[in-house]
Amino acid sequence: MGNDGGMSKTQGRNDGSYVIPGGEFSRDQRYIATRITADGQDGYPVEPGRYRLVVSRACPWANRAIIVRRLLGLEDVLSMAVAGPTHDKRSWAFDLDPDGRDPVLGIERLQEAFFARFPDYDRGITVPAIVDVPTGQVVTNDYPQITLDLSTQWRPYHRDGAPDLYPEDRRDEIDEVNKVVFTDVNNGVYRCGFAGSQEAYEKAYRQLFDRLDWLSERLAVQRYLVGDSITEADVRLFTTLARFDPVYHGHFKCNRQKLTEMPVLWAYARDLFQTPGFGDTIDFDHIKRHYYEVHRDINPTGIVPVGPDLAGWLTPHGREELGGRPFGDGTPPPPPPAAERVPDGHTPLVT
Repeated sequence: MGNDGGMSKTQGRNDGSYVIPGGEFSRDQRYIATRITADGQDGYPVEPGRYRLVVSRACPWANRAIIVRRLLGLEDVLSMAVAGPTHDKRSWAFDLDPDGRDPVLGIERLQEAFFARFPDYDRGITVPAIVDVPTGQVVTNDYPQITLDLSTQWRPYHRDGAPDLYPEDRRDEIDEVNKVVFTDVNNGVYRCGFAGSQEAYEKAYRQLFDRLDWLSERLAVQRYLVGDSITEADVRLFTTLARFDPVYHGHFKCNRQKLTEMPVLWAYARDLFQTPGFGDTIDFDHIKRHYYEVHRDINPTGIVPVGPDLAGWLTPHGREELGGRPFGDGTPPPPPPAAERVPDGHTPLVT
């Protein structure tokens, strides 16, 4: 768990990010690779009630896990702790809870679970993370693997009618799409926003919008990214698109166009937003507060913009004309538990 030579940790950020010489942003992807599996190969077998998923609704990487957990119906077997939208240099805090402590883990900050397992942990304290409740120790924060394992390792506990988000016959294509979307879009917006030089920014900007153009062409003729139903690939793209106009367009200088000015992607994003399990996980208030209040190197005043108008998320999208079945042979998830609903006023009401 040593430091990467030649890199300097960005201040006040808990997303594992770095800026390298030449001004190019590079994400530290040395996550805790321990897995929770059906066979318990890493010492952590799948067990209902044993683990707690720690998220922030502000974070796009955590938002993926929230969506997948909802779609698969794992609420009763994998509890969820929601950290507040802002943090300091130490870590995400449970300041949304009345006494400032997570009621299950009994901790004030996520870093306590990381240090409980790794006292000398020197990387970003990131969400999503899964904590072993009996020991209070973090198990993993490997966010790409977390959602895949929820689909594949937790299958016996999926709800009746849960969709197959990572079908075996489509995994190669899903992995291929996920790879380019991560590089150019999910992480691409960060490479624009945290670029330390004009050259690095313009390179990331071109890659981002070239990939968004590619995605527009792909989605102009098919409703979903891979196959005719929602997969892991759609979940991963959606969480970035949902944040595009409120944050990335202005705050990260991704401003060739707004999402609302890219007709295919805007319709695709609205289609997913209006699908149970997607829009009902989005908290635009938390999203804006996190980026604009925490990233003081980009936004020194900490002022959070009032806009944009969010009413358009509920307008007709017309994507049904392309066919497809959102949940394949499955069914929509029920409404979220009352305790996990996004607060009123933080998002357009999806009915």
